[in-house]
Amino acid sequence: MENQIDISTEEKLAITRNYRSLLKACKNILSDDDVKEVRQAIEMALSRKKEFRRPSGKLSAIHSLEVANIVSSEIGLGRTSVICALLYDVVQHEDVEKHEIAEVFGESVEAIVGGLLKVKELYTKDTSIETENFRKLLLTFAEDVRVILIILADRLQTMRSLNLYQPESQQKIAAEVGYLYAPMAHRLGLYAIKSEMEDGVMKYTNREVYSFIAKKLNETKRARDKYIKDFIAPIKKELEVAGLKFSIKGRTKTIHSIHNKMKKQNTPFEKVYDLFAIRVILDSKEKDEKADCWKVYSMVTDRYQPNPSRLRDWLSIPKSNGYESLHTTVLGPEKKWVEVQIRTHRMNEVAEKGLAAHWKYKGGEGEKGMDEWLGNIREVLENPERNAIDFIDDFKLNLYDEEVFVFTPKGELKRLPKGATILDFAFDIHSGVGKRCIGAKVNGKHASIKQVLKNGDHIEVITSNNQEPRAEWLNVVATSRAKSKLKQALKDLQYKESEFGRETLERRLKNWKLELTDQLTHQLVKHFKMKSINDFFREIATGEIDISSVKEYIQNQEKKESEKDKAEVASNKSATNFVPNVEEEHLGNDDVLMIDRNLKNVDYSLAKCCNPIFGDEIFGFVAVSGGIKIHRAQCPNAPEMKTKFGYRIVNAQWTTGASGSFQATLKVTGSDDIGIVSNISQVITKDLKMKMRSISIDSDEGSFLGTVTVFVNDTEMLNLLIKKIKNVKGVYNVSRIDSVM
Repeated sequence: MENQIDISTEEKLAITRNYRSLLKACKNILSDDDVKEVRQAIEMALSRKKEFRRPSGKLSAIHSLEVANIVSSEIGLGRTSVICALLYDVVQHEDVEKHEIAEVFGESVEAIVGGLLKVKELYTKDTSIETENFRKLLLTFAEDVRVILIILADRLQTMRSLNLYQPESQQKIAAEVGYLYAPMAHRLGLYAIKSEMEDGVMKYTNREVYSFIAKKLNETKRARDKYIKDFIAPIKKELEVAGLKFSIKGRTKTIHSIHNKMKKQNTPFEKVYDLFAIRVILDSKEKDEKADCWKVYSMVTDRYQPNPSRLRDWLSIPKSNGYESLHTTVLGPEKKWVEVQIRTHRMNEVAEKGLAAHWKYKGGEGEKGMDEWLGNIREVLENPERNAIDFIDDFKLNLYDEEVFVFTPKGELKRLPKGATILDFAFDIHSGVGKRCIGAKVNGKHASIKQVLKNGDHIEVITSNNQEPRAEWLNVVATSRAKSKLKQALKDLQYKESEFGRETLERRLKNWKLELTDQLTHQLVKHFKMKSINDFFREIATGEIDISSVKEYIQNQEKKESEKDKAEVASNKSATNFVPNVEEEHLGNDDVLMIDRNLKNVDYSLAKCCNPIFGDEIFGFVAVSGGIKIHRAQCPNAPEMKTKFGYRIVNAQWTTGASGSFQATLKVTGSDDIGIVSNISQVITKDLKMKMRSISIDSDEGSFLGTVTVFVNDTEMLNLLIKKIKNVKGVYNVSRIDSVM
């Protein structure tokens, strides 16, 4: 084939290796005829007129084969999805027309490839996902669930190759995966992909903490492996005696999961007790699955003392994404708590491969949860006038939530996110019921609309025809469905009030021989300091604005016509004296803002949310006021800023002229020994001669948690300070925190 670029021997070997791997994976799940079609698609993908490289430098053909391998072996999709993963890049570069694909592989392949191309188009525009393109992205997803799964495979492979990208692209891709795709993989039950994505995101957005935990895990591996072996041995023996077919192993939790536990429990790595989980996987017939799992549970809890509050039964009622398993936490040797997960091979495959595995085992029944989720997305998409930020917030509401199960008066089971209220339940039944809801009977007792649902509640909604939706209800509902329906209901109600106010004002003005023009309307809105025209008319309807005051304003305007003209002239003149956009005026597309204390013409300040210090990796964020806020690359708000407001990001670097005095805050944990605070203070003020702004210590049962705020010149000085404090006897851990509230 003709190639406009050179292909190395190593790349040719990679193509061959991925080619063989894909065919091997397909033979395990596809018929011989399907494998032939997959082979045909591979040949079509490789026999392109010219080869292309991705931004990472990797050949597109290799990437397509790698994505197809993930689609087949890690998600478990079939012939159609594998072919689409192979061919959409070929179609994108116009080596093959879409109609040719339809002729060879069928219309379903053409439709999915079309959806994948729409997603590609959004990325080529390089726009932030908070824009209208994000809505288009979800609409494309909602057309066919396989589009989502293939894109997830594509993003996963991109994360695996992220080391080949430029640092700026690494940050952008990682932030977007963490913000959108990892939660989406979780919602679809793709736990293996979700976990790998989260670890990858952390590796590139919080590399220091990632490396620290990875190093600690490696250092403690030998002791951890021995403990797991000792824990498993007696259980394994009992399972063998019972005649059960099984596999049992210990699984170290992900770095991202461990980091979350450290933050949630406010504890150093050494104090995190559940670094791993024991997983028992049974080889059981489907009719015996639940009984066998509970049998294993009985054996485990007979051997080790269980914690009743930590039992999680997803056998009786699986999660909406199809997840089934039995989890318990028991007290193992050395008085350590250990999580034990019990499931069958079928359940494990569903847990790893999500809904794709459901289709394999249930013949389509597993699509129910997906259809419900996509239905919620479509509801959120229904209103094209929604604010983009609200739209994303509503979409994200249900991504990570756990679930609660409740019953209607007829005994119908309803599944809602944990934290849902009576009002959420009412809107889940029907938007009309939600809008008229005044309360409910929960297990026979009266309850308010704010009451949070609990597992097993029997709920009878109480409605009133006189009830109307209220804006404060937005603080009551917790689900995206209810929020979307409520916002639409409030908008409809406000529109009715606005129209009534407009008609009332027009009628009164007509009696005064006056006409309500668009120009006059805008003047009135400005005069009465209303946010919008609808708000103005609603105030008229409710009587908050007296119509006589409108008449008085009009009469005053007529008397001051000449002053008005002068004001308009002055206003027009001042409108030309606009402040230029900082980014456009001082920075080209590829320029970097150099942060220097003597920098002129650029209004910048250091962000309080992360307190950047000379030496930190930084970026600029253009504020609404026009100034630039300088943030650390590790700022907790960075992922959201980069994904929702990517167009306002400015590349930035320190210059030597920026060095000086910077404020930094450290979190210190340790044993509450006499004199430890004095020792820490001495290191700061006497040994290193630093200026300390404040120190705060909270003691609890022999340990302490403290914050120390100091002034440093740069990160080198800060790192030296951290090292010195860590050497103080009794100190467990020292870490930099972004800000103190």
